[in-house]
Amino acid sequence: MRQGLAERGPQSTALPIEIGFLAHHGQPPETLRQAAVLARLTGVPADEFLLRHGLVEETEFYRALAAELGLPFLSSPRLSRAAGYPESILAGLAPLNESQAGFVMAPRGPSLAWLLKTRPRDRALAVTTPSRLREAVFRVQARGIAQRAASDLAEESPDLATGLGYGQITVLFTIVAALVFGGTLAPGSAAAVLGTILSPLFLGMIVLRLSAAILRSPVESEEQPSRARDADLPVYTIIAPLYREKRVVAGLLHALSRLDYPATKLDIKLVLETDDRDTWNALQAIDLPGNVEIIVAPGGEPRTKPRALNVGLPLARGRFTVIYDAEDVPDPGQLRLAVARFADLPPHVACLQARLTIDNTDDSWLTRLFTIEYAVLFDVFNPGLAEIGNPIPLGGTSNHFRTEILQTIHGWDAWNVTEDADLGIRLARLGYEVMDLPSSTLEEAPSTLGTWMRQRTRWMKGFVQTAAGHSRKPWSLLRQLGLWRMFGTLVVTWGIVLSALVYPIFTGLFLTLWLSPPAEPLASRWEAAEHAYGLTLFVSGAAATFIPACVALHRRKLWRLLPWVPLLPLYYGLVSLAAWRSLWELATATFRWNKTSHGLARTSRTGGSKGTRRGSSTRDR
Repeated sequence: MRQGLAERGPQSTALPIEIGFLAHHGQPPETLRQAAVLARLTGVPADEFLLRHGLVEETEFYRALAAELGLPFLSSPRLSRAAGYPESILAGLAPLNESQAGFVMAPRGPSLAWLLKTRPRDRALAVTTPSRLREAVFRVQARGIAQRAASDLAEESPDLATGLGYGQITVLFTIVAALVFGGTLAPGSAAAVLGTILSPLFLGMIVLRLSAAILRSPVESEEQPSRARDADLPVYTIIAPLYREKRVVAGLLHALSRLDYPATKLDIKLVLETDDRDTWNALQAIDLPGNVEIIVAPGGEPRTKPRALNVGLPLARGRFTVIYDAEDVPDPGQLRLAVARFADLPPHVACLQARLTIDNTDDSWLTRLFTIEYAVLFDVFNPGLAEIGNPIPLGGTSNHFRTEILQTIHGWDAWNVTEDADLGIRLARLGYEVMDLPSSTLEEAPSTLGTWMRQRTRWMKGFVQTAAGHSRKPWSLLRQLGLWRMFGTLVVTWGIVLSALVYPIFTGLFLTLWLSPPAEPLASRWEAAEHAYGLTLFVSGAAATFIPACVALHRRKLWRLLPWVPLLPLYYGLVSLAAWRSLWELATATFRWNKTSHGLARTSRTGGSKGTRRGSSTRDR
């Protein structure tokens, strides 16, 4: 590198103005020159290269800047309530309170270069670091930030917020009570009526699952895009909401460090809760990269993942934003592949859903069945839905968004406990599309029934919220989606909920009817047709369970799990139990976010995450 610099002559080695001043404040000129060259190759300002690679510590950099400009450095600026969120943080400029009249600034990039060129002598200016400026804004605007994170969607787009009111809950439980009462008095008639009403949804689910299994969707991209130059890549924001993650946060940072993406173009935001001192202390013990920000969400309700995401989203600096959970291990090439895919897709494609796959498959019988379920969902069903243009309930992690669109639609519904499914449907209603991203992210499945049941109860509770919220104005839904996409939306929301609720009832009735010989011949052709229809629905439902599972195992090269496929009906019986539990929780603890223990994996299919996850208790994302 030094030989190349010498060949370019003295002019090429001139330091950029945004870092040149550091040579007068103790920084080695040769380090600054090399950083300037690498910054040009990466396509970022030289100061950001220095800071994000940790070549100069943030406080040291901004103290030197203050000394260079002859301005005071504030280690704990006290801001006026006029300081804006997120505007003051993104601009690097905020008004001070009356006792410190003036403005405090934490410039970077072009604004830093301009400042050093003009060298203002205004005594009303002071300097601080970007981290301290952000913390100061959060202190003075904590209540407003909490309110915005919790209620922005409901206030700006109330028709798209899915929180259930007490009236909707009352109607829902009245219907359930009527079904239970009718099933007790006349089970045969009640089942016939219910089956007739729900059969379009069941048939729709069967058709979608079988159609998805037919469509070709390899796990990895068959055509690798040409490798873009680092200078051509955009800034990419990563938001990871954390809660009680002290034992896995180091593993998360290690996984993010393995991403094949320029560190200077990664904008990583770890969002913590105010009472999570353990995770905070664990992070303080780690030498954090310069591209990692720790954001502490102000206290408030609801205590959910989407509220934490809404705190971090307004501060995203990247053209694209991806959500990762604390235990995630994404494929190193995932961000580059997402950038290439977005470049080839029309602007109304707002999100790419990566493939989630279970790593601790061999921990228990439950994790084996969970692995099959995830393979069906992320390697067969969701890619198939994307291919035919059906709205997709997103997975909770590895969603890659166009940041501007995500901010425009007000992020996530903080009151929906399955916020990912809701967001996928909301994107479709607003005219956007979700596409598949053939890149894998490793996840950990709960290995005990109690943990699994709490997690699945929350998921089903959120699906009820999503289904009820998006269907409360059917004419609006029809106008936004059209007939067939509206039907597809009902299938992947209400269809999932209702099929889980009635699964054991219908299965038991069918087996009773078909395994017990009738006392007398069928009385009419209508009765014979009814039995034939029931048989067709049952057989096709079984096919829609087993065929996609076999296709998924083939795509994931997990044929060793084939002997576990016959146990899927038992597994879906447990899903049904979780669905019924979710109705009770919907009435008694509507917005409670059930915690899921992670970091307990005993096995690893890949060998890449076992050691970094063990022993952590986290809120499942």
